[in-house]
Amino acid sequence: MKYLTKDWYETCQQTGLHFGLRVHNGALFQRLYKRKEKEHIKQEREIYDIDPRYMLEHDGQVLTRVDKAFSGEEVAEEDQMVYHMPPEERTHIENLIAEYDACPPFDEKKCKEEYKEAMEWNFQYKAEHLPKELVEQIADIRVFTLGYCTREILQQLKKQSAENTKEMDRVSKEYMEAILAQDIPGEIHSRVQFHDCTVTELLTGDEVVIRFDTHGGFTNINKVTLVAPEIIKQEGEIVGSYWLYQELYRIDQGYELHVLFGGEHMPELIVRCADILVEVE
Repeated sequence: MKYLTKDWYETCQQTGLHFGLRVHNGALFQRLYKRKEKEHIKQEREIYDIDPRYMLEHDGQVLTRVDKAFSGEEVAEEDQMVYHMPPEERTHIENLIAEYDACPPFDEKKCKEEYKEAMEWNFQYKAEHLPKELVEQIADIRVFTLGYCTREILQQLKKQSAENTKEMDRVSKEYMEAILAQDIPGEIHSRVQFHDCTVTELLTGDEVVIRFDTHGGFTNINKVTLVAPEIIKQEGEIVGSYWLYQELYRIDQGYELHVLFGGEHMPELIVRCADILVEVE
């Protein structure tokens, strides 16, 4: 990657360091933890107790054309329709209802344990990913992770976030200028739009073939083939990771594709190829 690198990605994650933080004057961990834990349990209980029967209420509802509904004019019969739920959708909802009815009571103890594990992970993550000079000034990283810090720390975080945003925007601008200069047709660019798709298979040889689980992405295309490939860089465990960003460059005999993946150690792939083919299997 020339522009959308791992460092750039990490900078993007550091543009809101101050978001959601409140100012405090001392160490309040136990009291704050109990408050946050209580809020978390309340939210999880509400989600757990949602009865899916409400989804059946849509069946048989009268729907009105949007333009007529907001025009203030009298709504005619031809401007309305009755929604009839497809059988497969009703079956799915009925299965959800059966699962809901069979669920045991909400397990508050388990919820507390999971919250504790998540917070311990967050404590460590903050300590490792915040600028070192800031971490050294934070009296209790646990209190910080719960959303509280001193006014001095908050001001530094705002400044750091602004600097990171400026750097992120600078790189993004340079990247867009570089990509536009390639004069690659939009149709070719559209063949490598797999953001948030998970890689399920990577085959290398006479062709590089990548297959995806597209459920988390924005496309139904689940296979891309790089014809006559030359692998310039293959770093990290790509299978199981998800496609984050790509850079596509024109070369004499085709294209050079750079891909940054999300996952452990953020894998990377750079391949030169004669053509890029996509399909839905």
